[in-house]
Amino acid sequence: MNLPLLDIIIIIAFILSTVCVGFWVSARASKDINSYFLGGNKLKWYMLGLSNASGMFDISGTMWLVYLLFVYGLSSVYIPWLWPTFNQIFLMIFLATWLRRSGVMTGAEWIIFRFGDDRGARLSNIIVVAFALVGVIGFLAYGFIGIGKFSSVFFPWKLSEDPHMNDVYYGLGMTAITTLYIIKGGMFSVVFTEVFQFIVTTIASVGVGIIAMHSVSPEMIAAMVPSGWDSIAVHWNLNVDWSGRLDAANTKIAADGYSLFGIFFMLMLFKGLLLSLAGPAPNYDMQRVLSTQSPRDAAKMSGFVTVVLMFPRYMLIAGLTVLALAFFMNDLRAMGPNVDFEQILPFVLKNYIPSGLLGLLIAGLLAAFMSNFAATVNAAPAYVVNDIYKRYINPNAHPKRYVHLSYVVSLVFIVIGVALGFFIPSVNTVIQWIVSGLYGGYTASNVLKWYWWRFNAYGYFWGMALGIVVAVSLAVPDANTAVAHALSIFGLQLEEVKFIYAFPWLFVFCLATCVVTSLLTPATDMAILKKFYLKVRPWGFWAPVYDACKQEYPNLQNNPNFVRDMVNVVVGIVWQTSLVAAPIFLVIHYTAEFAACMGVAALCTLFLWKNWYVHLQDYPTDLPPELLVGTTDEHLLKKS
Repeated sequence: MNLPLLDIIIIIAFILSTVCVGFWVSARASKDINSYFLGGNKLKWYMLGLSNASGMFDISGTMWLVYLLFVYGLSSVYIPWLWPTFNQIFLMIFLATWLRRSGVMTGAEWIIFRFGDDRGARLSNIIVVAFALVGVIGFLAYGFIGIGKFSSVFFPWKLSEDPHMNDVYYGLGMTAITTLYIIKGGMFSVVFTEVFQFIVTTIASVGVGIIAMHSVSPEMIAAMVPSGWDSIAVHWNLNVDWSGRLDAANTKIAADGYSLFGIFFMLMLFKGLLLSLAGPAPNYDMQRVLSTQSPRDAAKMSGFVTVVLMFPRYMLIAGLTVLALAFFMNDLRAMGPNVDFEQILPFVLKNYIPSGLLGLLIAGLLAAFMSNFAATVNAAPAYVVNDIYKRYINPNAHPKRYVHLSYVVSLVFIVIGVALGFFIPSVNTVIQWIVSGLYGGYTASNVLKWYWWRFNAYGYFWGMALGIVVAVSLAVPDANTAVAHALSIFGLQLEEVKFIYAFPWLFVFCLATCVVTSLLTPATDMAILKKFYLKVRPWGFWAPVYDACKQEYPNLQNNPNFVRDMVNVVVGIVWQTSLVAAPIFLVIHYTAEFAACMGVAALCTLFLWKNWYVHLQDYPTDLPPELLVGTTDEHLLKKS
């Protein structure tokens, strides 16, 4: 495709301005390791919220969500719970506050805060680093695949006869440009460029939704979609049958394994709740929470993401889907059984978005890739430099040395992630492995660490180690087949193990490993547990630790907010889902349903204001002051 000159100018100007902004703020990032990884804890919560929203507005995820809405209809509003998207609600209500109270820099440092510094804690530290780095590589490959598929549609040069390699070469070019400012700027560069990118992407997304509303009538949509496509209700079977309209869509639904939607929905909800209770994975989500100025700001930042992200993103997704349904169906039918639904997004942009807005939207989606890629890359050196090099190799190096080493580590992980992307043909394949395979192995250990005092570092290490090994095995075809055959002893006859259906088994095995190992090894030192409990103040099974703290601090109160937090979580999930469904109903001209969703969102907002926001606090009012003296939060003592 030969882009009009106006669009080319917009894209080039945007990319150059993004790189310039990244370099402009890089001087602030290179002062020391805290500035590089956490922005010196000086970034405003709303800036971090916009940055987080921009990082989630990634191009690979947008391609995936467009395919989901196209094929599954309104039922697709639930499928992103695979991540799960509602983990932001758990963070907003209580977990972001708990995490930020730790005052650490990375997830591996948090392990020391929770378990101490004995042999078991050091093993746990190493396993968290391993998990984080495997996750970074997976997310880099995911972003690389998406940007390659997207770019190859718009740039006119055919670099290879093999379509997959053509995608790869374009992915390499965009990755190289993004790498320029990521490595130099650290968290400052990530946040400032992402705020800039989010503004551009939001304007373009709303524009696409408006174009779709004016170009496609309700009658045109109804003529193209099967019965049940426009229903948000959950049924035992997926009530969307594309037979005679687009048979390849039925084939895709069967391949995804979502036909029995009731079972899939329950598994997805079960997995989502557990994974959300585990807290953020040690990646860019955790880095942003730890970068906030205070625990209260961490909670506000997490809630702000839902407010600013959902409506514009789903205006874009709904707009692209509606345009594809109206004008792209014949092209999809012509592809026969081998439809690549992940190509809907770039093909619709190429053919149905006017010049000017097209350039702005391409620039915005390129920005979305750069945002997600930048945030992912920034997580890798935080673990390698801070948790391996500084901790075990050279703890007294000059601050600049740590920053310069971070440049090298970032580059190495970009190369590894890109190399992996050469061999993976589908965005959906990577998503399924990350959210159900890799995170399935993460869940048990990271749920127990918050809520059970007797859970120790050895339990954490062996639970995580088993989870990572099995998750990586499931990603290897031969090993996956071997696991499927092994499950035949339970009466399950499978050719391969689907990641989502493997999650319950993986969780149970890891949970049993965690509990048994913890009970067979000594409990964590009570002094460590007391410090953790006093500062974080989680609810859960902490009675022995609370009793020990009570002897030293007679006025100490436990956390009584379990019921309130869980009620707020349920309301928050309804609130978030209504903000996802509302823009879809708006674009497809379902006015009554749109109004109902916005009404639900307004009521939920009022409820959360009264039952969550007004109760936010940085630290418990009975916090022993000495726990904050000498930390970056010492200035909050007067508020506690």
